Amino acid sequence: MNLPNKLTVLRILMVPIVVACYLYIPKDWLVLDETSGLSGRNLVVFVLFAIASLTDMLDGQIARKNNLITSFGKFLDPIADKMLVNTILILLVSTHEANVIAVLLMTARDLLVDGLRFAAASEGSVVSAGFSGKVKTVLQMIAICLLLLCNWPFCYLHFPMADLMLWAATAASLYSGWIYFQKLKKYVLKSM
Repeated sequence: MNLPNKLTVLRILMVPIVVACYLYIPKDWLVLDETSGLSGRNLVVFVLFAIASLTDMLDGQIARKNNLITSFGKFLDPIADKMLVNTILILLVSTHEANVIAVLLMTARDLLVDGLRFAAASEGSVVSAGFSGKVKTVLQMIAICLLLLCNWPFCYLHFPMADLMLWAATAASLYSGWIYFQKLKKYVLKSM
């Protein structure tokens, strides 16, 4: 297994650690900022999420630079991204820190795209993430960072940047889902 694929697997292995920290560190442990409500728990989860997100950036750069792009990496990288991002979004919804409608729309899009990818894979076509999917992932990661940091530093301006970024990520998610559907619907519709 090459280094980019190892980084992808590491990202997947970090998901249960993030979940355990989010669920078992008390929310009000070590309140760091009274205005925003930023606590030690959210900061720990933010750091773990940031490290996992960096592995996403690094695995792609290393794979392209060293010509280490594999079908395994094309297949597993988007799954690792979705596992990390969707897990944290669901955790944030469970504690009312993220809008449930936005998260449901993004999760539904991911299920649709995964179904389309699996249909394409059954026909021997491995579909890597497109540009719109990468933009969606970046916006989701920014939104998650802001949500975990309790909208810091925008909380001092009373500006809901975290919520705006979450909805921007939702719009990008739906748009990229439409692009994937247009590109891959032939694999599903040909059996009708």
